[in-house]
Amino acid sequence: MIDHETIDEPETTAATALDRLARRVDERLARGVSANGGVPHLVRVAVPVEAVDPLHWLATIPASAKTYWSGRDTSWEMAGIGVADACVGAPGAGLDELRPMLLPRLEAAAPGVRYYGGARFDAGADVEAPWVAFGAFRFVVPRLELVRGPDHTRLICNLALPRDQDQRRRLTTALRALPWSPADGEASLAAPVRRVDRPDWPAWSRMIRWALEAFDQDTLDKVVLAREADFTMEAALPPVTLLQKLRAATSECFHFLMQPTDGTAFLGATPERLFERDGRIVRSEAVAGTRPRGTSVQDDARLRTELFESDKDRREHTFVRRSIEERLAALSTDLQVDDEPSEMKLARGRHLVSHLEGQLRDGVTHFDLMQQLHPTPAVGGYPHEQALAAIRTQEPFDRGWYAGPVGWMSKDAAEMAVAIRSGLVHDRHLALYSGAGIVEGSTPDGEWDEIEHKLSDFMDVLGLVPHHAS
Repeated sequence: MIDHETIDEPETTAATALDRLARRVDERLARGVSANGGVPHLVRVAVPVEAVDPLHWLATIPASAKTYWSGRDTSWEMAGIGVADACVGAPGAGLDELRPMLLPRLEAAAPGVRYYGGARFDAGADVEAPWVAFGAFRFVVPRLELVRGPDHTRLICNLALPRDQDQRRRLTTALRALPWSPADGEASLAAPVRRVDRPDWPAWSRMIRWALEAFDQDTLDKVVLAREADFTMEAALPPVTLLQKLRAATSECFHFLMQPTDGTAFLGATPERLFERDGRIVRSEAVAGTRPRGTSVQDDARLRTELFESDKDRREHTFVRRSIEERLAALSTDLQVDDEPSEMKLARGRHLVSHLEGQLRDGVTHFDLMQQLHPTPAVGGYPHEQALAAIRTQEPFDRGWYAGPVGWMSKDAAEMAVAIRSGLVHDRHLALYSGAGIVEGSTPDGEWDEIEHKLSDFMDVLGLVPHHAS
């Protein structure tokens, strides 16, 4: 059984908390533990600490591996550095290979132990260089976590025993030496000096025309085609600083950062949940159909009405809802689905959304849910296999983790989002990704501009304006 040791003491200053945590870690490592059939025995040692913004703290820590997660409801958030344990997929590895690696660890885990990570959109696609460090999938327990909840903030050290017993002196020394001076403000970002779009406008037009012809031939009902906008910056871009600014503009979203090495990170602010599991209860949602927010009350109301009355958007939404309902029905009972879509209202946009909730059947795991639900038609298309084949042949770039599952898993709970509205930081480059659901009635210029709008949160942070079709 994995230990879970929380020190029930009053919160204190950072320096005192770090010293206290170092002493507790030293005591726990001294006790040791026998090997557990090759599965790491994770020990979670926690102390209370004064309230601080975890993302601001993360920005000040000189670590190569960093992790951040906050849910849409913002009830808690986690910033992590280092790696206590990891499950990483080799090139080409599918989600079926994640199960035997991670399931034994989760089965042994005590409450509170979470693996954070994600996976590629398409494990079978060719991997471009910036995505190599992420693996086909990568789920980690950070070495050190700063977790802020509604009524407490805790500093947590995760230990993998017996492996970490040889690290006893190094770990305790590193904890006591950890800097703790979270910045009150946010650093500035380097300016972009060049933009390259893949596909460019002529190639995008050809892609949309190809899809419309496929609809006419009844080989596809919907396909989500995406674009990559790659910006070269004046200087290296600090991923955490970029996420700080993005979070301030996107309060209604899941926020995430996965940084496997220094200078390379995948981050985003996604509104879309793939699934949430709490014991036997599973929740998912269909999100499709898009309009911006208006510049006035009257304009905003007009755009809302336009979305709900759009035959194109409602057909696109129906494909997504029908597919998710079919997939969840195979894994759950008492499945409840909204009769009609409602509005998901964001700061800069709005979507049609339908909610689904059911009771999982005996034996259904997190991995079953991931494999069954990913990719949803909101990021792939419908029918599933034909849409994926179209994406592989039409898109001229590697999606990597864009539109893949991202989030966390524990023994009896999990929350996975769909990694849209996201970007890849790699040295001086920032690649932004977004897609549009192509159905009968779509137009090249309309879908191009929709994607530019979806990128607007990042664009505003960078001080840019959308690049319209021409």
